Amino acid sequence: MKMRLRIRDLREDRDLRQRQIAEYLHCDQSLYSKFERGERPLPLDLAVKLAQYYGTSVDYLVGLTDNDKPYSNR
Repeated sequence: MKMRLRIRDLREDRDLRQRQIAEYLHCDQSLYSKFERGERPLPLDLAVKLAQYYGTSVDYLVGLTDNDKPYSNR
């Protein structure tokens, strides 16, 4: 099953380039591009980093919820 991630939409909504996000994640831009296209699975540690970066939850990134608010740390 190919999952549609929201990472491209979040990046584009903030007028960011793939290169900028790849640098933040410490990975190559071509690898990050594959994450966006669903050609490579997004590792959990990178999903958590992206959720923190965008101020949302991993569930939102992977489409399990439409609530874009992060979970409480309590």
